[in-house]
Amino acid sequence: MNGKQRIESALSHRTSDRIPVDFGGTAVTGIHVLAVAKLREYFGLEKRPVKVVEPYQMLGEVDDELKDIIAVDTVGITPRNNMFGFPNENWKEFRMPWGQVVLVPKKFNTTREPDGSLLLYPEGDISAPASAKMPATGYFFDAIIRQEPIDDSRLNPEDNLQEFGPITEEDLRHWKAEVEKHKSSGRAIIATFGGTAFGDIALVPALQLKHPKGIRDIAEWYMSTLIRQDYIHAVFERQREIALKNLASIFTAVGNEVQAVFVCGTDLGTQSSQFCSEETFKELYAPYYRHINNWIHQNTTWKSMKHSCGAVEPFIKHFIDSGFDILNPVQISAAGMKPRRLKDSYGDRIVFWGGGVDTQKVLPFGSPSQVEAQVIENCEVFAKGGGFVFNTVHNIQANVPVENIAAMINALKKFNGQQPAD
Repeated sequence: MNGKQRIESALSHRTSDRIPVDFGGTAVTGIHVLAVAKLREYFGLEKRPVKVVEPYQMLGEVDDELKDIIAVDTVGITPRNNMFGFPNENWKEFRMPWGQVVLVPKKFNTTREPDGSLLLYPEGDISAPASAKMPATGYFFDAIIRQEPIDDSRLNPEDNLQEFGPITEEDLRHWKAEVEKHKSSGRAIIATFGGTAFGDIALVPALQLKHPKGIRDIAEWYMSTLIRQDYIHAVFERQREIALKNLASIFTAVGNEVQAVFVCGTDLGTQSSQFCSEETFKELYAPYYRHINNWIHQNTTWKSMKHSCGAVEPFIKHFIDSGFDILNPVQISAAGMKPRRLKDSYGDRIVFWGGGVDTQKVLPFGSPSQVEAQVIENCEVFAKGGGFVFNTVHNIQANVPVENIAAMINALKKFNGQQPAD
């Protein structure tokens, strides 16, 4: 079987010749650019600067050479412009604060603060206020909140819709070209079309906008989901209208060559509980998810992915009722998220995409043997009957020991009956 067939089997809750694998298919299943460079060196690949394909989290390109070693079954396609509003093109070398030389897009324009922090700008325009900051000792960017004082009497839902609008012909050409480029790769295409992430706090600050209006502070947004629900509904309703029209246009351009779509990354869980009640989820979020997923299932063969970190076990039945086919990242370290409980309770109704190894303690701080043991244990649980795509719990971070990442890869290969990576 090839990667596309394996992923399609998993999405249909069927077993295949081995557990399918994703690294780099989405912005929440990737590998930090430093870890990518270390992996390339570990496996003896040519030493060269790695492309930063997602500059906010500093995710590196998992290219075909590395995909072949890891046995990755996916390829991810993303919008023409990244989270900062400029395209990933015309690459240039850039030395990161930790000393690594990477490749970044031409409009990756920065300035430094006196303490060594790195500032990044919307659309690469350094005449605008910076929208993100990387501390001098950091490895990724944090959003800079650029919200004006809130005056409830003047709040206008249109302000929180600045970044949403009809898809352009240029964007449609981009999507069509991306699908054409990868449809014969033998790997499953995972698309992040955008515009369907209702309330994703990574997107609320609008890093790509020079002067964002509306509610852009993350804490204020969370409070608004309780005290300004009418406002949030108005934003979501208009966003949904725009998204459905855009999805129809995108489908006309790409058809059913896409296997899965990353719909929404709104986090609903903490390490030990949830950000809102089940009733709030059903009232505030579920109707909009359901409209998007219903359209997808009625008009395409795409499967839809919901990302949410944390202790979201109480919400999984509602994710399923809202039409989601896939749950990611499956945070097995959070309360109520034990693999066997999840598989036994929901494994025939939703695909678990992630959860292969804990990225909070085991992968970064455990021994290679501990990593191997957890990978084997989780694969034994999640792989039964299909409906599982291997990935870590969220992205692999910068300073994870490369020996542990290799142990993860080889443990998965061992489970799959493959030869270990050299």
